[in-house]
Amino acid sequence: VQLVESGGGLVQPGGSLRLSCTASGFTFRSYAMSWYRQTPGKERERVAEINRAGSKLDYAQFVKGRFTISRDNDKNTVYLQMNSLTPDDTAVYYCKTRLGFVDYWGQGTQVTVSS
Repeated sequence: VQLVESGGGLVQPGGSLRLSCTASGFTFRSYAMSWYRQTPGKERERVAEINRAGSKLDYAQFVKGRFTISRDNDKNTVYLQMNSLTPDDTAVYYCKTRLGFVDYWGQGTQVTVSS
């Protein structure tokens, strides 16, 4: 199982970024996918989750109305569109899936929101 995130970077407050996570080594379309984020000294927190069909979406309260999770099962990729970014969104963002009782994580992509 491999998850590779991309799309992070430096953005000004109010700006947008789209993160991608490309998966391999498992049947992507059969599993839910999630995005998490973590800042130094804090626990990793769930940002958004999407079911395997892409028909059920769930968001943390702090990103509702600003972030959108989506997936393309033909491309084995899950996305996180992030709008109206604030400095509080600065973090390393990770994608995750769970196969059975095992969680698999990507290496993370840094998002920095600063003027």
